[in-house]
Amino acid sequence: MMYSIESEILKVTIQQKGAELDSIFNRTNNHEYLWSGDAAFWGKKSPVLFPIVGTLKNDTYFITSKSYHLSRHGFARDLLFEVSSQTANANAITFTLRSNEDTYQKFPFHFRFDIIYAVTANILSVTYRVTNTGKAEMFFSVGGHPAFRLPLTAGSGYSDYYLEFSEAENAGRWPISKEGLIEKTSMQLLDNSRHLPITKELFQNDAIVLKNLRSEKVKLKSDKSAEGIEFDFTGFPYLGLWAAKNADFICIEPWCGIADSVDSDQQLETKEGINKLAADEVFERTWRITLF
Repeated sequence: MMYSIESEILKVTIQQKGAELDSIFNRTNNHEYLWSGDAAFWGKKSPVLFPIVGTLKNDTYFITSKSYHLSRHGFARDLLFEVSSQTANANAITFTLRSNEDTYQKFPFHFRFDIIYAVTANILSVTYRVTNTGKAEMFFSVGGHPAFRLPLTAGSGYSDYYLEFSEAENAGRWPISKEGLIEKTSMQLLDNSRHLPITKELFQNDAIVLKNLRSEKVKLKSDKSAEGIEFDFTGFPYLGLWAAKNADFICIEPWCGIADSVDSDQQLETKEGINKLAADEVFERTWRITLF
């Protein structure tokens, strides 16, 4: 089932399955900004990553010597969320996933996971709110995976676009092994630069994984088009960039969490990027896109 929220500029549609964005449509220029979901390349559009981000070593983690198994990016993207609230003026909606017997077998914590979508003028905000409804401390990751179509407008091509970070960056790209794990050393990507040209060759060896950026915002732009996206990922310590091979999109992925490293000991409590939440506490992060 699909649900929509609207402002005077935007109409945003969300699937109930996975609480996944399905459309970001700009009424002022009649342009769709989200990827089409062409299954010949990648059949998703904006999956939500929870309770892990990326791949676990051997798809396995341990808590107090007991092993558990989760596939890449966790289970939330494949489950049916309930719509727990919607504003009367239809500019915001909350989707909720609660732990149950099935999730507990893979992830032994009690939780409530809310995703709040809201639009104001030309801005879409996406909030992840995780509540520990159990009695034990909870360990988890969460992140987004939205895919934006490229080119955004006619008259421009894929390689006409670039990313412009809000701060000059000295950033290494952390390579991903064939098993989906983070390698031990990074490769130089940005050398005191704010500018990253987008080419399909960038993603021939999987995603670009960035850590410890100074920037909290990045713009997707082209000198051949006045239209683009500003992406605010304040509060997310990791950023992923990805596209399926030869596909006409780019994913800009804000992460509170990261895949296991190749030398991971697989202990969830000490995993890099893991978030810890005491009983009854709430974790909340919001990313925002401004369309221009």
